Amino acid sequence: MNDNAVYTVAEVAKMIGFSRQIVTQLFEKERGVIVLPGGGNKRTHRTLRIPHAAYERVLKRLTTK
Repeated sequence: MNDNAVYTVAEVAKMIGFSRQIVTQLFEKERGVIVLPGGGNKRTHRTLRIPHAAYERVLKRLTTK
């Protein structure tokens, strides 16, 4: 994988086999992840962009427990 890659929640969910909701929970407070607020007032909507380094850190944490 490209060390400069940036992934969407959907891409990470597909790569690790988790739901998009779980991926969002795992990554939303991770250092380096870009969280963009969405519009609208009825539901909270965020767009996450997950850098490869953050992806690797979380994956390592998940697999070493």
